[in-house]
Amino acid sequence: MIPQQPTRREVLQGLAIASAARPLAAQGRRPNLLFVFSDQHRACSMPGEPYNDASAPALERMAARGVTFSQCISNYPVCSPYRGILMTGRWPFQTGVIDNSYPLRPGEYSLGEAFRDAGYHTGYVGKWHLDARGAEGHALKPPGEARHGFAEWRAWYNTNPHFDTSHTYDPLTGREVVPAGYNATLMTDDAIDFIERSRDRQWMLVLALNPPHPPFGDAPPELLRNYPPSDLRLRPNAVERVTRGIGGRGRSVRSDLAGYDAHIEGVDREMRRLAECLDRTGLADDTIVVYTSDHGEMLGAHNRTGKRLPHEESCRVPFVVSAPGAVRGLQTDVLLGTIDIYPTLCGLAGIPVPATCVGRDLSGAVRGEQVRGPEHQFLMHVSKSNASGGMNHTSPIFRGIRTSRHTYACGEIGRWCLYDNREDPYQLANLADDAARAGLMSDLDGEVLDYLEQAKDRYPYRTDRS
Repeated sequence: MIPQQPTRREVLQGLAIASAARPLAAQGRRPNLLFVFSDQHRACSMPGEPYNDASAPALERMAARGVTFSQCISNYPVCSPYRGILMTGRWPFQTGVIDNSYPLRPGEYSLGEAFRDAGYHTGYVGKWHLDARGAEGHALKPPGEARHGFAEWRAWYNTNPHFDTSHTYDPLTGREVVPAGYNATLMTDDAIDFIERSRDRQWMLVLALNPPHPPFGDAPPELLRNYPPSDLRLRPNAVERVTRGIGGRGRSVRSDLAGYDAHIEGVDREMRRLAECLDRTGLADDTIVVYTSDHGEMLGAHNRTGKRLPHEESCRVPFVVSAPGAVRGLQTDVLLGTIDIYPTLCGLAGIPVPATCVGRDLSGAVRGEQVRGPEHQFLMHVSKSNASGGMNHTSPIFRGIRTSRHTYACGEIGRWCLYDNREDPYQLANLADDAARAGLMSDLDGEVLDYLEQAKDRYPYRTDRS
């Protein structure tokens, strides 16, 4: 069982006595870390995936030079809850971030603090979404000191419209500014400035981009022209027009997919700029670069849009690591969850994993070591309190589990879905009513109940079908 939240003194004592993993850098030097995550980029829209038309040559090149975790799972596929898990290595009910716009408590020992206390100059740029905000992420007031260990903190708000509307605060004057342009480019400009100014010190930077999050139609026009809707392929489980979901009814999936793919190419363009910056500054051989996303996007799969679901389009996300010492071109099926990212980043950098972290350090897989990964990843949708449409949001509250082969979830009606992802990769056959799978589901129920206890989650878990 996971203990109660340690005090700061206990955390620092744990850091002092823990033995650090071997860093991924030459001669034992701890490397820099650039952690980039976008918003709503599903793994099945990465290069090489079936039915994918999005062009992403920089990400493809990064994967060829590094390691891809093909089974990376967003444990809670919603923006703020993902960020809460990422920043603390702890579950939503342990941190209080149970839905969008719930603030991260100041007492949590954050990813930024762990790297700061290990001697890194720390920075955060982009969408924050971990303090109390109004609709669409508008700031209710200028940000205070809730930086959670990031020495340089350049948070951006109102990031869903991608052109000319996102705002941030001038770090010198504190005044609100609304620069013109594509917000992914503006955020990357900030990141490049940070890297160039920090080239003579050891640094860690988190860059949180907003695309390919909707709206899809405001992708850069020069990129949108690359994706005529009629030319795009739909996944076998997708409909042409969605009839379920908040804000998605009647929408043309191909038209949305065109904008989605264009936004992905826009994100890829920024990844290329970051790679060029590392080359230009001479830091490429001393920097770990990670690309991932907070969750995916249904885009008509199972007649749904958005996220908050256990399906692959919602919860399986990219996770690519390019680093000195990484095995080039390796694809690993180690089951990596959001809960494992914090300790794994510590392991990649060779710093101790704080005692507060619940997940596992899986950095050995990047070095080509034989790593026994988790057998299960906990899946959840905890609250609709700040979902689009509120309690009318059509994604059910659920708890479930993702194994290397199966996806299983129970909701308000009891057993909701069971999919064999190996035999049925598009999850077209729901096996929850299959009597022959009763034993399997009973075993998975036991695993979910263990997670509920560990995560301090009092969800009234039901396995009956009613």
